[in-house]
Amino acid sequence: MEMTFKIALEHALTVTGRSLRNVAMEAGVSYEQLKNLKQGKAQRTNVDDAMKVAAAFGVTLDDLYAGKLGGVLPVIAVLGRVGAGALVPLIDTDEATGGMFRVGAPSQLLRRAPASQFAAVEVEGDSMAPQYQPGDILFYSRATHEGILDEDIGRPCVVECQDGNAWLKQVKRGDEPGLFHLISLNPTGDNMHNRRIKWASRVILALPEDMVERVGQ
Repeated sequence: MEMTFKIALEHALTVTGRSLRNVAMEAGVSYEQLKNLKQGKAQRTNVDDAMKVAAAFGVTLDDLYAGKLGGVLPVIAVLGRVGAGALVPLIDTDEATGGMFRVGAPSQLLRRAPASQFAAVEVEGDSMAPQYQPGDILFYSRATHEGILDEDIGRPCVVECQDGNAWLKQVKRGDEPGLFHLISLNPTGDNMHNRRIKWASRVILALPEDMVERVGQ
């Protein structure tokens, strides 16, 4: 993933909790310019303004790109629960609005991308045991907002079905195009065949509940 100023800015806003307008005022940079960046209308800005924005966060431009924000702990929102056997409606699928709670971003993920590029969910049910247990926190990144990437087929994924329920399942191709089999790893778990899905993203990292640091409710 190419690190752009847009991504670095979004990451800084997420982990510090500051508003875009506040940063723009402190940096002396046009709010509309930064708003266009955040909305994806641009990916970069000029170097002078980028340095001013970094200074508003109290860091150098290099540190802003590296996600080093003066000791502020990067966090990832746990957006809801996924059913590993249990029927669970997904709370939030699109934005890290705070979710149920937030956890410290694992260093393994920060080596891949800023914390703002990831989301997390909590496992409910045991149909994916022993690999995933109830209470485990799963980290993923929405590479696509519809469907599933080819490279995620066959892997354990966070899945949202057409009915709005969220699942933790191994995703395999169904018997017809656009259909998928959602498979449990636990031999006693239920499988779901030839289901339509809204989206699915593979699990990048899973941690037991006692191995994550909750930083807010």
